[in-house]
Amino acid sequence: MKCKITRNAAKVIKRELDKEENKDKKLRVLVTHAHGDHAHYGLDLDTPKESDVVVSTDKEIDVILEAGQPFLDGVKIDYLYFPEEGFVITNPSQGNHGDH
Repeated sequence: MKCKITRNAAKVIKRELDKEENKDKKLRVLVTHAHGDHAHYGLDLDTPKESDVVVSTDKEIDVILEAGQPFLDGVKIDYLYFPEEGFVITNPSQGNHGDH
């Protein structure tokens, strides 16, 4: 499984992971809602479970993904400042480009 994190997103995620209360946690990407041929995504700080895969990224952030969940393979995490500030999670490999 693959996960891509942009530079903007990595900066924000690392700030959260560096907090004392999150020292034993990793970033989890999850499907909050799936319908038809696409999904909606969310983020959480969590610890891996037996049914998870931990994926290393080129931004030195390990990401927890649920094993066997096709909508999570190839997910991309970005952080935008305009038109409003926040995370944008898409999966271009699944045809999800965030334009829903």
